[in-house]
Amino acid sequence: MKKVFSTFLFIALMIVTLTGCENQKTLDMSLEDVITNVYEGFNEDELPALTNTEVTEENEEYYLGTDAIDFKEAIASEPMMSSIAFSVVVLRVGDNVDIEEAKEQIKENANPAKWVCVEAEKVIVDSKDDVIILIMTSEDTADKILNNFKNL
Repeated sequence: MKKVFSTFLFIALMIVTLTGCENQKTLDMSLEDVITNVYEGFNEDELPALTNTEVTEENEEYYLGTDAIDFKEAIASEPMMSSIAFSVVVLRVGDNVDIEEAKEQIKENANPAKWVCVEAEKVIVDSKDDVIILIMTSEDTADKILNNFKNL
């Protein structure tokens, strides 16, 4: 009886261990495609003229509010005119990154008042598989972008 119980316990432990070591899912699209898709359904006059910028070690604190996130790649989509409170940043995190902890770091440190004389009404940090999105803009626009992101 002890042998059967020991064998069962060993198998259960192996299942838990193997399940716990499974890598996180990867969103199977480029970050450029993510950006394009989150703006789907917006009229031309609903968004400012936007430009995409690669997020690097030199500018990550400006875009994310922190330099403590281990990411593979990231893109910021912001207005060409810097006095408009609008920012969408998407980043693909590393394999060993705790996504929930990374989202919390961004949420705590993102600066919705980083623009001159304006502040974003709403800040959203969410994720899908290995991609985190930071949205800072007006409430209605932020919700629509988030909905598009969740539907990827």
